[in-house]
Amino acid sequence: MKRNKKSNGLLILSILFLFFITGCSGGTSPPSVTQKVKPSAAAKQKADPVKVAEKKEPEKKEEPEYTYNPAGKADPFKPFIQLTAARGPSKIPLTPLQKYDTSSLKLVAIIAAPEGSVALVEDSAGKGYFLKKGTLVGKNDGKVIKIMKDRVIIEETFQDILGQTKTIEVSLILHRSEEGGES
Repeated sequence: MKRNKKSNGLLILSILFLFFITGCSGGTSPPSVTQKVKPSAAAKQKADPVKVAEKKEPEKKEEPEYTYNPAGKADPFKPFIQLTAARGPSKIPLTPLQKYDTSSLKLVAIIAAPEGSVALVEDSAGKGYFLKKGTLVGKNDGKVIKIMKDRVIIEETFQDILGQTKTIEVSLILHRSEEGGES
C-alpha cells in the first residue's frame, strides 16, 4: 500500500504540472510567424509602373504650424504672492534714517521754531539725526507728517500679504528724563 500512495502522489503532481504548463501557454498553440517578403523594385515596376512612379514623390501632408497666444492667460511662472517691498527699485539712494526701523529710533528732543519744529532722534548706536516735517524715515516708506510738543507722528505705507497698500501712523513719544532730582 505504501507504493500505491507514492504512485498516487506522483500521479497527482504530474497532472498538476501538466495543468500548470497548459495554463501558462493559454491553452492555445502559439500563432504562426509569417514573414512578409517585400518584392524588389524591379518586380514592382513589372507589376504596375504607374503606382511606382506615384510613390517616388513623397506625399506632403500640410499640418498647421502651432503658435501660442498668451493673451488673456495667466503666466504660469509668476508667483501667486508677491513678496517684494512696497517701493520699487529706486535710483535714489536711501538716507541713513531710511535704513532704520522706526521702532529702533528714540526721540530725544523737540525744538520749537517759528519756521517749523525740529525733532532730534537717536539710533541704537547713539548717533543723532534731525527730523523736519516731510523727512523720510524708516524702512516702510515712512514720512514725518507732524511734529508736536511731545511727539513726532510718522506715516508709513506698506503692502500686506494680499498686495494691498496699507497706511499706518507711528508715534515717537518724547520721554522726559528726571535729572538731578528736579521735580
